[in-house]
Amino acid sequence: MGTRRNGFSKRESCVLSVDVGTTSIRCHVYDKVAKIRGSCTKKVSLLYPEPGRVEMDPEELWQGFVSVVKGAVQSGLEMSQMEAIGISTQRATFTTWDAVHGVMKMLHFLTRRKRFLAASLVVFTPQHVSLRLLWALQNLPQLRQAVDEGTCLFGTIDTWLLYKLTKLVHATDYSNASSTAIFDSYQMCWSGFLCSLLSLPLSIFPKVQNTHNFGSSDPSIFGVPIPIMSVMADQQAAMFGECCFHTGDVKITMGTGTFMDINTGNKPHTSVALYPLVGWKIGSEVVYLAEGNAAGTGTAIKWAQEILFSDVKDTVVMANSVKDSDGVCFVPSFSGLQAPLNDPKACAAFMGLKPSTTKSHLVRAILESIAFNKQLFDVMLRETRIPITKIADGGVCTNDFIMQLTTDLLGRKISRPAHFDMSCLGAAFVAGLGVYWKSKEELKKLQMTDRLFLPQCGKGDCCNGAVYKPVLQNWEEALQRSMHWYSQS
Repeated sequence: MGTRRNGFSKRESCVLSVDVGTTSIRCHVYDKVAKIRGSCTKKVSLLYPEPGRVEMDPEELWQGFVSVVKGAVQSGLEMSQMEAIGISTQRATFTTWDAVHGVMKMLHFLTRRKRFLAASLVVFTPQHVSLRLLWALQNLPQLRQAVDEGTCLFGTIDTWLLYKLTKLVHATDYSNASSTAIFDSYQMCWSGFLCSLLSLPLSIFPKVQNTHNFGSSDPSIFGVPIPIMSVMADQQAAMFGECCFHTGDVKITMGTGTFMDINTGNKPHTSVALYPLVGWKIGSEVVYLAEGNAAGTGTAIKWAQEILFSDVKDTVVMANSVKDSDGVCFVPSFSGLQAPLNDPKACAAFMGLKPSTTKSHLVRAILESIAFNKQLFDVMLRETRIPITKIADGGVCTNDFIMQLTTDLLGRKISRPAHFDMSCLGAAFVAGLGVYWKSKEELKKLQMTDRLFLPQCGKGDCCNGAVYKPVLQNWEEALQRSMHWYSQS
């Protein structure tokens, strides 16, 4: 059933929250002060039917979802105490299912090949659902047949889970819909233009509704109906969990990938480097975000762990054991380069290797490459022209070397939250808002900081200082050399 930990002392109402990620499904039970009272985690199985293609079994995903909920609500907890459930899901996966004949497999992440890029359609990357849906329509005859016969339903992971939870509802929320690149964030509806390009009827798409309140789960699943009070995309949920409620608030998530989101208020912002998203829609309030991201952050760490170190905790000591990376640069583009360069055909690479290069130099170069999200930060400053503050979260933010270097490069203080599952917490906050917690101001009081990092390299923007300016310049040159590597494949 997965691993669980519980510690519940008295009977009181709680909020359930489930975060469905690329590699795991996590469920936490939160009490009134946002303390975790029960947890359960289960790994997600990935299928690799052929090179460049990754799939998930949607039925297995659903069973995993049910399993972690039941696993978290044990040892003194009862389902009847769960006042609401919130759901946060990763955004790069979609599923189609035949309303008559059952389920097809999920298509998760397609890279490297020209046919996956579909660059002539729109200037989006293979991360977006739209391009992979186009590929599926062109390469899976049974999918096109179901669309033509009017029996096909489309949805991202949240839609599939809602469909199974309620045994009826075919819906999504605005945050997930806006992440597909098939949704018009300005008109707040599915894009008729893109649907016509894909030859898709609007009828296959789920109803888009507010982030808050999706009815209740079928009582046969957990024994009692549990109100489904929030459904959110993971990065938007993390933004809410960080209480980034005001225009100019910024979240830097360093987990599986690096995601930088800025609250742009009640207006969407579009540029080449930043993608407009709906953060959340609660009641009449609509909050927009602009996002830039760099894939491969977590992948780089996991890859390096196989050959350079055994415990991730050792990387801080290794990186600090040398004064610099000995001129070595690491390009962490295992899935291409995202904003601001946007080249899906770039390759991952070490550059500047010498006979004097040690494992510690390589580790330092890898950690530095993750902290060099300053490039994205500068773009965000320049293009939004919004005064900003920063909050960091995500798995890699536990690494003190990365956090301190990021702080020094940006020249601003960064707080590391005590809660690391911010997507889960954010979905819980939205789920409990109005029924468990009365206001956003109350949510702010629940925030806990693990550590506040302060710039140590002088005033202002340390990138312009003598220490890291040449290092950053060499790294940017390495990025350029890695680009278009897969253009002939």
